[in-house]
Amino acid sequence: MSPSIRDRLSDAQWLAHRYDPGHDAFHFRQVPRPRHAAIPFLTDEYLGEDAPLVLRRADAIGQAPPAAPIHFVFHSAYCCSTLLAAAFDIPGVAMGLKEPVLLNDLVGWRHRGGGGAQVARVLDESLRLLARPFTAGEATIVKPSNIVNPLIPAIMAMRPEARALLLHAPLDAYLASIARKGMWGRLWVRDLFGKLLREGMLASLGIAPDDYLGLTDIQVAAAGWLAQQQQFQLVTERLGPRVATLDSEMLVNRPAETMAALAALFGLRLDDDTIAAIVAGPVFTRDAKNGQAFAPGQRAAEARSGLEIHSEEVAKVAQWASVIADNAGIAFSLPRPLLD
Repeated sequence: MSPSIRDRLSDAQWLAHRYDPGHDAFHFRQVPRPRHAAIPFLTDEYLGEDAPLVLRRADAIGQAPPAAPIHFVFHSAYCCSTLLAAAFDIPGVAMGLKEPVLLNDLVGWRHRGGGGAQVARVLDESLRLLARPFTAGEATIVKPSNIVNPLIPAIMAMRPEARALLLHAPLDAYLASIARKGMWGRLWVRDLFGKLLREGMLASLGIAPDDYLGLTDIQVAAAGWLAQQQQFQLVTERLGPRVATLDSEMLVNRPAETMAALAALFGLRLDDDTIAAIVAGPVFTRDAKNGQAFAPGQRAAEARSGLEIHSEEVAKVAQWASVIADNAGIAFSLPRPLLD
């Protein structure tokens, strides 16, 4: 006898993967815990082409178990967020979900004209489906794609017990990362720029719309970084102790302290030995995207190399961005730091 809908929804390996507004249905993909650890993102590219389990939204919600605690790692990209989400794959304590596409679908639906009340209802239900633990007592730590950031206020309002980390890279490191990724990095920041523009997140930067096409790729990257930094700043003001901020250099340089502070923020029990094992294990010693091992000091060396190769362009754009930040009141060092 095949498993019932209730049986499948009680099993967190049936990931709530997509939402189809045309048919008002959720798509689920079977992703065992080891598979989560083996892939960088929960996207079709990495999950393969197996046919999904498709359930009407009403049936899925009607059979879903009670949600477990859920917390979030929101980020502005290229800041080790995938690494951090992977670090919370701690059986019996927490499970990290790396960029579930379900939340991206809701952003796309909004952009195509989905009504606010409809999107909000499905967002609430999507969070419930994502917060199904692999084992009893686990919390779920969700790292959405940064295109989901405009939904942060709604997500945190719907889950008043949730806590969130706002993670970012320092501006010069972010710009160097984009520059050294070549054409694909530059295309990505222009796509992000368009999405932020649609969300109204660029209006306060003081850049005239007629000037957008004249911006270089790295200026576009800086504008996107500033818009997200401003949003994080506003989120800290509104949510206070429910959120903390961190830059990626602090994470890389102080991983054990970061994990201990995040465990406290999320209300997780992690002893010193467990934290030491996580920091010494593959999550912190391998590239989160491709799984290749990092030699000692390799991350820092690659960052320095990126800055050196593109130093002139990055320096000029960083100076341009600092003027915009001053005029718009955007802080380069965000309030409510996770670590002193």
